[in-house]
Amino acid sequence: MKNIIKLFIVLVIVIGIVCGCKKVEKQDKLSIVTTNFTSYDFVRAIVKDNKNVEVKMLLKPGSDMHSYEPTPKDIISIEDSDLFVYNGGESEEWVDDILDDIDTKNTQIVKMMDLVNLSEEEVIEGMESDEEESEEKEYDEHVWTSPANAIKIIRSLEGDIIKMDVTGSKLYEDSANEYISKLEEIDKDIKEIVSNAKRKTIVFGDRFPLRYFVDEYGLKYYAAFPGCSEQTEASSKTISYLIEKVKKEKIPVVFHIELSSDKISKTISKETGVKVKEFNAVHNISKDDFNDGVTYVDLMNENIKVLKEALN
Repeated sequence: MKNIIKLFIVLVIVIGIVCGCKKVEKQDKLSIVTTNFTSYDFVRAIVKDNKNVEVKMLLKPGSDMHSYEPTPKDIISIEDSDLFVYNGGESEEWVDDILDDIDTKNTQIVKMMDLVNLSEEEVIEGMESDEEESEEKEYDEHVWTSPANAIKIIRSLEGDIIKMDVTGSKLYEDSANEYISKLEEIDKDIKEIVSNAKRKTIVFGDRFPLRYFVDEYGLKYYAAFPGCSEQTEASSKTISYLIEKVKKEKIPVVFHIELSSDKISKTISKETGVKVKEFNAVHNISKDDFNDGVTYVDLMNENIKVLKEALN
């Protein structure tokens, strides 16, 4: 994949030289390019209805961020943007290769993983891992799954955008405050659910990209795979382990994440009689939901409903 990206970068540079327009004059509109849905939604919430700002998401709705590969057009969009927001981590290693080779002197670059405290990746009991052990620390990239982290990220992005467009500062401040108030309400609701819950354990028959979420609310979890695993088929040992946990702890719901197969969850459900529910990690949404303007807040409110059912 790295060779393909390098080829794309060369093509971008060649096209720019031939056209004589590499880093053309900035247009009147502020151009903001984001990688995944969460970064897009946070920026969209801040700039709101400002017609002088153009926000673009590189990841196509309905696709998996872990398998995304940038096109030459995507690379040009990044290079020509005023602000580029990406998450970082294993799924976005391609970003580092691109940023090393393109002209970003006129582009403000924000990495969301730099804006919060990070937790190391972990493989817990019963979980399958497709990664070799590394001596270097590897951090969980799914920082946005905690509403508290989301608030920190939005505040930081608000400041960056205001610096780039002071004339719109009142709109950006009001919009950020409005969105953050919704996130604070979500945080409050989740804390109340957890404090009154019968149990503090959740089970995922899927990848588990919600480390920051469970850490924030003091929950315990079991899952088939780590958050960035490429595996879709679990061993009989893993499935048996999760089935026994569901039975032993009388778990009423087994989860799968959005845009993912519910095959493992259904297998566990068949053996235990528990319900299968979707829990949104909010890394991306379907094309229909994207067109309907579904937000991080909307998806977290859906999570609240299923979480309450799973803990009681």
